[in-house]
Formats: sequence, structure tokens, C-alpha cells
Amino acid sequence: DIVVVSGAAGAVGSIVGQIAKIKGCRVVGIAGGKEKCKYILEELGFDAAIDYKNENVVTRLKEECPKGLDVYFDNVGGEILDIALSKLRMHARIVICGAISQYNNKTAIKGPSNYLSLLVNRATMQGMVVFDYAKRYGEAARDMGAWLAEGKLKGKEDIYKGIENFPQTYKRLFTGEKLGKLVLKVVEDEGHTM
Repeated sequence: DIVVVSGAAGAVGSIVGQIAKIKGCRVVGIAGGKEKCKYILEELGFDAAIDYKNENVVTRLKEECPKGLDVYFDNVGGEILDIALSKLRMHARIVICGAISQYNNKTAIKGPSNYLSLLVNRATMQGMVVFDYAKRYGEAARDMGAWLAEGKLKGKEDIYKGIENFPQTYKRLFTGEKLGKLVLKVVEDEGHTM
């Protein structure tokens, strides 16, 4: 399968892309900025990276997926989702995990305008919430633990310290000023951290 992942340098997208590679897929990641694209290519092993901040996503997606895509894992929604919908192969699957581009809209949320591509390509689009898979947590922990131990699966934490930094750290979720999993360490007295 040809798998395209948006938010590819984030906590979820980076893991999704690596698992797709482990399973034998060609993986194209969409991320914001040269540093994030370099990270998903050089450290995580994605096959290609598209920098949505500095490249034309339509053109780059045509180059990287000339015959279309089979799976689109969506973390951002909005315009990127519309572009992905225009590149579907027959029986493609779209996983809606998030819509970070829409969370702080001051106007109406922008829904997909290319949704008829689902009909034409007999594709499916489904929301995914991790809690729906609670019965498989053990299996996931076993597989992911093994991949971590083998060096096939990597993670990165962007760590900030101090509860007083919560507002600035939280904003990083929406501005993209992070790489990997965003963590805020709450510092207690006597040098202990949580």
C-alpha cells in the first residue's frame, strides 16, 4: 500500500508511519518545516516527506504518489484532507484521527469538499479513537515493545519543565512548535519530578 500520513513528525503520525514501513508499505509523510521533514526521512525511515509550509502539496503528492494513495492517515483535516481525497486509488481507506488545522477556527469548520472521491473510488473514511481498540492494547504493547527493542520503532519527546510553562507548552500543540511527543514535566519541591 501507498500510505500518506499528515502530522507525520508528531507523536501519532511518526508512529503510524513507522508501523506502515514495518508492515511493508511505501510511506509519504506530510510535515511542517525542513527540520521535521529531515527527521521523518533520516531518523524514522519514511520514503518521502512533503513540507506543507514550503512546498506545493498538490504537486509533491502527484510526484510521490503518481498512481494515487491507498491509505491516508489524517491528523490535520482542512485543505490537506481535501488534497488527499483528490489522490485516492480504488478502495482507498482514510483514517480520521484528528483535525488540528480546524481546532482553533474562528469561523465555521471546513469540511471536505472532495468527498465525492469516496464514491468514485469506492473508498471509505472512518474516524478512529484509540479507546475503541482497548481489547487489543496487549497485542499493541507486545508488538510495539518488540519493535522498540529491535530499533525498528523510534520516538522523540519534546520536553518542557515547570507547571508555570503550561500555557506556552500547550500552545505548541496547535502551532507545530514541537517534534514528537510534547511533554510537560511538573517539578515538585525537593528536586522530585512527575
